[in-house]
Amino acid sequence: MWLPMIGMTTLPHLGGLYGGYITRKEVKTWYPTLEKPSWRPPNAAFPVVWTCLYTGMGYGSYLVWKELGGFTEDALVPLGLYGLQLALNWAWTPIFFGAHKLKLALMEIVLLTGTVAATMVSWYPISRTATLLMAPYLSWLCLATSLNYCIWRDNSEEKEE
Repeated sequence: MWLPMIGMTTLPHLGGLYGGYITRKEVKTWYPTLEKPSWRPPNAAFPVVWTCLYTGMGYGSYLVWKELGGFTEDALVPLGLYGLQLALNWAWTPIFFGAHKLKLALMEIVLLTGTVAATMVSWYPISRTATLLMAPYLSWLCLATSLNYCIWRDNSEEKEE
């Protein structure tokens, strides 16, 4: 049973690697031109935080999958919500850093945060441990949503181009 555990724990990192590829250039060129709040985390914190968050959510999805006996009918909602939030997570970076669409990225991250909360609610009766593994992610998304909002609010539409 170690192969599904490794696969499901690793899966979220695939989108993270792609996001890192997009972000690497933009964090040196476009991102420094934006007005940002003083409380934002340093750029070096992001890859470390996301590595931990992706690992936690991936392992949590494995715990839910295992508890429900795999991809069963009972797993449809909890793992479907998980898949949706993962897709939304992976989509945010190309919207914000790739397309420079600050307002669209804000709307997307609000939807993502709600989907993560719904995922946690659906996971709680199945595995409290899996749910708790998602708690730091939800907390980070609240910070990221606030940061996205401040950047959108404090920068003109021309900076989005």
